[in-house]
Amino acid sequence: MTSRFALLASVAAVSLMVGNPTAAAAQAPTAVAADNEVARAEAVYATIFKELAAGSPEAMTALGLDRTPAGAWAKEKLDDRSAAGQAKARERGARWVELLDGIDRAKLNGMDRINYDSVRFQLAIDADAARRFSYGLQGMPKPYVVSQQNGVYQDIPDLLRSQHQIEDRTDAEAYLKRLAAFAVALDQETDQIGRDAKNGIIPPSFILDRAIGLLRQIRQGDASESELVTSLSKRAAAAKVSGDYASRAAAIVERAIFPALDRQIAALDGLRSRASGDAGVWRLPKGDDYYAFALRYYTTTDMSAEEVHAMGLRQVAEISAEIDRILRAQGMTEGTVGRRLALLGEQQDQLYSNDDAGKAKLLADLNVQISEISKLLPTYFGALPKTGVEVRRVPELTEAGAPGGYYMGPALDGSRPGAYYINLRNTAEWPRWTLPTLTFHEAAPGHHFQVALQQESTRIPVLRQVMGYSAFTEGWGLYAEQLADEMGAYRNDPLGRVGYLQSLLFRATRLVVDTGIHHKRWSREQAIRYMVDTLGDQESSVTTEVERYVANPGQATSYKVGHTRIAALREEAEAKLGDRFDIKAFHDTVLLAGAMPLAVLETLVAGWIQSRLQN
Repeated sequence: MTSRFALLASVAAVSLMVGNPTAAAAQAPTAVAADNEVARAEAVYATIFKELAAGSPEAMTALGLDRTPAGAWAKEKLDDRSAAGQAKARERGARWVELLDGIDRAKLNGMDRINYDSVRFQLAIDADAARRFSYGLQGMPKPYVVSQQNGVYQDIPDLLRSQHQIEDRTDAEAYLKRLAAFAVALDQETDQIGRDAKNGIIPPSFILDRAIGLLRQIRQGDASESELVTSLSKRAAAAKVSGDYASRAAAIVERAIFPALDRQIAALDGLRSRASGDAGVWRLPKGDDYYAFALRYYTTTDMSAEEVHAMGLRQVAEISAEIDRILRAQGMTEGTVGRRLALLGEQQDQLYSNDDAGKAKLLADLNVQISEISKLLPTYFGALPKTGVEVRRVPELTEAGAPGGYYMGPALDGSRPGAYYINLRNTAEWPRWTLPTLTFHEAAPGHHFQVALQQESTRIPVLRQVMGYSAFTEGWGLYAEQLADEMGAYRNDPLGRVGYLQSLLFRATRLVVDTGIHHKRWSREQAIRYMVDTLGDQESSVTTEVERYVANPGQATSYKVGHTRIAALREEAEAKLGDRFDIKAFHDTVLLAGAMPLAVLETLVAGWIQSRLQN
């Protein structure tokens, strides 16, 4: 899965000034001829980018734009999460849609129309959701502003640790200002927790318990030993920046951040007696409508919950049958597919030791997998990313509630590589036969390949370089797994191919479970049992997954919906083009045009097929 990249998508950082994003952020809208619709659209995109940049210093840092003189102001600030700030954001979002609707779409063709349709879809669904639903994360289908999956208690430490660079005194002083602002952001979210609770928006009891536990982990111990302090002091020392940053940071943590954490813990704890164990959003105000919005947001389709559920059941049956054939060929014939997968996952020769040495070996093996698959990629892609990717462990402070693996995109200016994170809370969750597929999904030719090429593309505007659509990005991640299989990655590794098929089964199961929870009113326990029985996974891992779907409804459906459509479009292209089909050209067409809604992708591929037939 991708992380933070999706956050940028939700605010739609858009500009058509390819090659100079900082200039785009600083530039005022330009006057253009009324009959030049492409130029008018570009001016609107530039206006949106300018306003977005002015309103989101965190996005500026995530994109690496705070490293320039024009963006330096952002380095010492955090986003405004107050009620007033959210009201301003709603007003901006509504106005952006009005600006886009002032463009005559009929006068746009080719990539200009692709750009317009992609941008408008995201801005329109964000603005519509912000208008209809007053709770949770504005414009996004995350109904609880703080959970084990989201909240500034996770986002800001992550921003400070991995994205706020410290190279000089100005950087270090800006870090201290952001520390102080972190306490303010916590209180702003705590205020929203209270407002939402008055309207009946209370997380399920198990979500509250998980979030409170994570908050207490951050709160415990001496302030001087907090990662918020040591991250600054160690990096300042490494950069040879003199000053007593350890004690100054510790004072802020002790006097401002710890009390703000205590207030947030108390607010969540105060809801515990009012919370139920019901998992789905159906119990919330406008709950069924909220889930329909979540499915549209994440799948970028109009599929109903019933259609998604049925797709999941069908694909679970198909993939299980294929896994069954391979396991039988390996002499594993007894029990359900899920039970045999569980036994396979328990084989000692497939497990890493759950200690520092075992975890180091696991990380080293992932790097080898990236190196090996990279040798095969030039045969299947014309364009290869210039930006590298690093394998990193999910921070121990947040690993209890974090997903198993995720990807964080690089900075636009190349100052920070892409990062493939893996959760090592328990290495038993990662038998060896499961890891190649995860690597292909998160790194190459999956998320890193897609995101890096999108950011490096000269064919799309900078605004779209930082946009992401879950159905496209996660669908591509699964398609990358399929492609690795086609490339022969598992030719001499039948268990590795079982890992690939189990990954597809996992995502098909998500279609069933996500819709089961939020549409069919399954309990948390029912969802966990279905996944354990179907997949044979560790219950600890499955529990984390199910609770993720509860906190982030709809997102888990985007993977298989996206993959199914991308694979179908390639099949359609192969059937229509025959000998004219070129796998490199197909991949370059899809990736260099950037992430987009699936309906827009269909238009793009149809146009590419037509152009190949005419040449």
